[in-house]
Amino acid sequence: MTFKEEIQAGIPNQLPALKKYDPSINHAPKRKKILSKEETKLALQNALRYFDPEHHPTLLPEFREELEKYGRIYMYRLRPDYKIYARPIDEYPGKCEQAKALMLMIQNNLDHAVAQHPHELITYGGNGAVFQNWAQYRLVMQYLSEMTMEQTLAMYSGHPLGLFPSHKDAPRVVVTNGMMIPNYSKPDDWEKFNALGVSQYGQMTAGSYMYIGPQGIVHGTTITVLNGFRKIKKSPKGGLFVTSGLGGMSGAQPKAGNIAGCVTVCAEVNQKATQTRHSQGWVDEVISDVSELGTRVKSAISNKEVVSIAYDGNIVDVWEHFSEANIKIDLGSDQTSLHNPWAGGYYPVGMNYEVANEMMANNPDAFKKEVQKSLRRHTEAINKHTANGTYFFDYGNAFLLEASRAGADIMAENGIDFRYSSYVQDIMGPMCFDYGFGPFRWVCASGKSEDLAKTDAIACEVLEEIKKHSPEEIQQQMSDNIQWIKGAQENKLVVGSQARILYADAEGRVKIASAFNKAISEGKIGTVILGRDHHDVSGTDSPFRETSNIYDGSRFTADMAIQNVIGDSFRGATWVSIHNGGGVGWGEVINGGFGMVLDGTKDAQRRLESMLFWDVNNGIARRGWARNKEAIFAIKREMKKNPELKVTLPNFVDDDLFN
Repeated sequence: MTFKEEIQAGIPNQLPALKKYDPSINHAPKRKKILSKEETKLALQNALRYFDPEHHPTLLPEFREELEKYGRIYMYRLRPDYKIYARPIDEYPGKCEQAKALMLMIQNNLDHAVAQHPHELITYGGNGAVFQNWAQYRLVMQYLSEMTMEQTLAMYSGHPLGLFPSHKDAPRVVVTNGMMIPNYSKPDDWEKFNALGVSQYGQMTAGSYMYIGPQGIVHGTTITVLNGFRKIKKSPKGGLFVTSGLGGMSGAQPKAGNIAGCVTVCAEVNQKATQTRHSQGWVDEVISDVSELGTRVKSAISNKEVVSIAYDGNIVDVWEHFSEANIKIDLGSDQTSLHNPWAGGYYPVGMNYEVANEMMANNPDAFKKEVQKSLRRHTEAINKHTANGTYFFDYGNAFLLEASRAGADIMAENGIDFRYSSYVQDIMGPMCFDYGFGPFRWVCASGKSEDLAKTDAIACEVLEEIKKHSPEEIQQQMSDNIQWIKGAQENKLVVGSQARILYADAEGRVKIASAFNKAISEGKIGTVILGRDHHDVSGTDSPFRETSNIYDGSRFTADMAIQNVIGDSFRGATWVSIHNGGGVGWGEVINGGFGMVLDGTKDAQRRLESMLFWDVNNGIARRGWARNKEAIFAIKREMKKNPELKVTLPNFVDDDLFN
């Protein structure tokens, strides 16, 4: 069959041949055994219901073996033979452009160059899944190939419920991931219900088909590192940034350090992840000996080099050795996947990767104790450095939260707050989100690099024009993003689809999108797919990350994210998603996102103007009501520009009244 025919066939009538397990691929770790005998039977029944009963005798022992061996039923047999990557949009079968755009984005999330564990349909974060199994993938692609502009596909945690009649302005796809009843949203609940095949952890842009490779976070990390050095009043030149993780998201850190202009050390225990990032040019050097690392870093600092170094080992060893060797760390953070600490997100110091994986699967209680012991040691080492002037921040991976749960010395003197701030509290929240700046992204669906270069130029021209009339409060954000987009081609950020990201406010997003839509209508570029990270002004309610700088008590509520996805859905989004979990873990965050196809039409223009305005200003209004002064400034500015916008503003209360 041709590629198009295989997509249109969905789950084939004749079972494809068994696939051999490929050891060269970076596979997901074995998940813990959590199902009872009856639940195991239920999981197998749930998996078999995708197939004609005539295949059940063949598939039952196969799926039972997968469940026993890997802790999940991935249906490896159903993995397609064709190469999965973001093809030019015209190569997909389909009845509407919007559905073809979704196929392109799904395949990009599963591209071997992009996905962390492609054969397990996991894009990043150790468990950020696009689908639970390959039957779901095949069904979804088939449905999209049949979809018209009068239908909407409902997605339940990777499972395609079906195509339902709708209308041309409705979303083509509505995605929910992991939306559990609150009392059933603990880490072991994810293990259980994911193993049963009834829920999944979509992370943020994995389960919403909006991941664009590590470029998606490299920009945010660059902004964070630059502002981190500004905060400590030091130039990045000759400065040292130490962190960990070279996976799907964390792999962006070395590249960001290079763009910011500092010396970066990033530790990673998984050699395959390190090799991938090094081969892609996202990290300059790899060193396996911690003493050799210390010598190399001293030289790099002394010579004010701009260099990124991967340490092939545990981050705790780095912090401890640098303390002993009197190597001053200027900025420190962590991007191990601590949202998922017991299932491959964090590896204990003093234990090799293979031994740790074995313990994780076969003795999870002992593994948990080792992780928590390591977190205590990790924190102790960080505390030594901060006592000597290191600025440490939590990079939204739940490091502070899990360290506190492990009993580490991480709490402030009041016993309530953490000793260190999250990067959103100190940097991203007040400097970006409160002003409406967040990660706006686009993908050139033609697959042409020349289209991406044209969109870069268009975006830069728009931002430079806006900057001329921007208030002083946002001049730094404008300058940083103009500098970013000018260097985007040179920095070789593309992995997978022809995509770009920058931080923009509502005005910037609407004007850039409008300029793209105009260029499409004039035949200058092909179709463009807009989106953003869920990690944005309005998209995510996460008390230890995106909303950590909300201080009116509402940071533990999720009204903003829910309102946002509902508002996007009837204002013109091509697809919308809402997830439990993402970044800091299941039960700790609700987050959502969108995708929007620009095709050069008046309909596309109407949709982008309505939806992009709401998608940003919803969050600014909420942040303003929380008494964040930067957000009050931003929302007042928007109300002056748009008389249809009327937002409830807070009155400030004099603290002396309570004395």
